[in-house]
Amino acid sequence: MCSQANDGAVGVDFQQPALAAALLRQAGALARAGGAAAPLLAGKQLALVTPDGADAAATAFIEAAKALGARVSSVRAGLDDASSDEQVDNTARMLGQLYDAVECQHLPVSLVRRIARSAGIPVFAGLATPAHPTVALVAQLEGEASLALKRRSVLQAALLVTLN
Repeated sequence: MCSQANDGAVGVDFQQPALAAALLRQAGALARAGGAAAPLLAGKQLALVTPDGADAAATAFIEAAKALGARVSSVRAGLDDASSDEQVDNTARMLGQLYDAVECQHLPVSLVRRIARSAGIPVFAGLATPAHPTVALVAQLEGEASLALKRRSVLQAALLVTLN
């Protein structure tokens, strides 16, 4: 399930009205809890795949997932658009065996789609990046929570709705 900034996860259209409404309901509940989320993803193993080191989006993903009880491993991509199909397929299958979901940040859309085809698990494309479609949902959240808490709540809601 993945793509890049345009649709967020292959097979998951976060802009689809019913899914957006579900995300808003879940994010609203999380925001009202003031960031004190229950460990709803306890036991889940997530991978953060990036070509470089951590940045603000990577940190946001890690913090949001860990607050829900998930474990996050940072994985260097080691792949690019020139990688062979066999290399991408083998890497994707390995990720699918080791993790419950994969967040790909700052990778070419075509590569993320190739990974998603073989991983057999949700593969997100920049879910925590500023260009992701779920960022637009933050403005729709009611309440007096800070923008940072609202963004984290939307990110967590996307993880919960997709992984549960």
